[in-house]
Amino acid sequence: MKGSFFRSMLWLHGWAGLLAGWLLYAIFLTGSATYYRSEISHWMRPELGFSIDAGDDARIADGALRRLRTIGADAERWRVTLPNAREPATEIHLWRKSGKGPSFVHEWLDPASGAPSPARATLGGDFLYYFHFDLQMPSIWGRLLVGLAAIVMLVTLVSGVVAHKRLFADFFTFRPDATRQRAWLDGHNISGVLALPFHLVITYTGLVALMFLYMPWGIHVAYEGRAQALLVEAGLVAPTPAVSDPAPLAPIASLLAEARRRWAGGRVGVIEIYRPGEVGTLIELTRDASETLAYRYDKLRFIGPEGRSIPQSPPSAVVAAQMTMYGLHIGRFADAALRACLFICGATATAMIGTGLVLWSVSARRRETSRMGLFLVERLNLGVIVGLPIAVAAYFWANRLIPSASPGRLLGEPIAFFSTWLAVLLVSLLPWRRTPWTPMLLVAAGAFAALPLADVEAYRSGEIASYDRAFLGFDAAMAAIGSVFAVIARKLREEHTRDKINDRTRERELVP
Repeated sequence: MKGSFFRSMLWLHGWAGLLAGWLLYAIFLTGSATYYRSEISHWMRPELGFSIDAGDDARIADGALRRLRTIGADAERWRVTLPNAREPATEIHLWRKSGKGPSFVHEWLDPASGAPSPARATLGGDFLYYFHFDLQMPSIWGRLLVGLAAIVMLVTLVSGVVAHKRLFADFFTFRPDATRQRAWLDGHNISGVLALPFHLVITYTGLVALMFLYMPWGIHVAYEGRAQALLVEAGLVAPTPAVSDPAPLAPIASLLAEARRRWAGGRVGVIEIYRPGEVGTLIELTRDASETLAYRYDKLRFIGPEGRSIPQSPPSAVVAAQMTMYGLHIGRFADAALRACLFICGATATAMIGTGLVLWSVSARRRETSRMGLFLVERLNLGVIVGLPIAVAAYFWANRLIPSASPGRLLGEPIAFFSTWLAVLLVSLLPWRRTPWTPMLLVAAGAFAALPLADVEAYRSGEIASYDRAFLGFDAAMAAIGSVFAVIARKLREEHTRDKINDRTRERELVP
């Protein structure tokens, strides 16, 4: 970092972006996809159907509680997630500490009948959602790596803004027919400047969402490491009631009506019941996430058998700010138009990181960079920038190709994802004469563009009961993504052909 402040920021921007770029690319790509987490999940569970039940929430909640009593009367905790415009089925969870059955049970229910739905075993959009912030790694190591990458992202964004002398002009500058380095630089600048406020906000709020994990020292000092005590005191988690005598629950309909009255017509999204069937049962109602900016901010609590409301102090300004930033990050408040804008901004951030990685390798060819270092960067760029989308497509294909009744299909889809990604990385590291960008891009284009054909075949075979706008939207998105990869492959092939012609022309000029 010698020379002027500008050169120092440029150096910091380049190296910070390279060292964390591959991880950031994976984080932003899967994070952008999770704006449509619910839609992806229901495409991967076609048995659920996509028609919203017209019945009232009280009847649906009663059916879910009857099912929970049947399968988990001895459970420590129940959770019911009511259907809404994006979640057409009822979701139930239960947790138990005794050895009388599985410690955790999850089911999808038909809202009309309350009976279990025969949905195939799949992680759906949840796989991409959790990969986005924990990389599907055990314990907290994935989240710590993602947090470190987010810190580097902030450094990269700030240093990039400082390094840009022509920040406003770069917004309007794109020269696709210029030299290779200039074209990649323009693409990187446009994708970076186009949604710069989004990049800054989404990175910072991502850190705030998991701030207790990244900065736990205050909890260790004030609460002796008992994070649960902090969450209870802050009002984010309900206190678990003590063991008491058996007693029936109050009618859930009256509690839902009370919540609707207090929230001026707002509806309940989640019902959580702690120690159900006892005198001290605690019922917690959380407002539907689509109605509030802050994530799980509006809550009401009742004593189960009596249905008596428990007075609550308003959350502190710190808690309100943290939950608002959390809600801003995950975007569950967004309607269809705003969600599409958020997805486009996320895709822009992904493109910014991808073009930055390619730009580094293109620039390195002009500098004194070791052959081995340049080889690794170029091949890792290919294995991540193109390999990860191919792996996502393989994840979707596995959902349709693995038989619904297969006992190992729940793990089969993630295995398809990681094994495909590993295969692409290994192929990228082979000693190719030229980095095989065009063939890999064509593979990605075909993998996404052909997904609608899998839906058509599944519909013809009766595996999909109804083919409506949910499937049409997903299939249209897959076809569009495939088209984007095909266009990029065509541009690269044209550039490669032009380079060959230029090389031959120079060779002729050198011949006497």
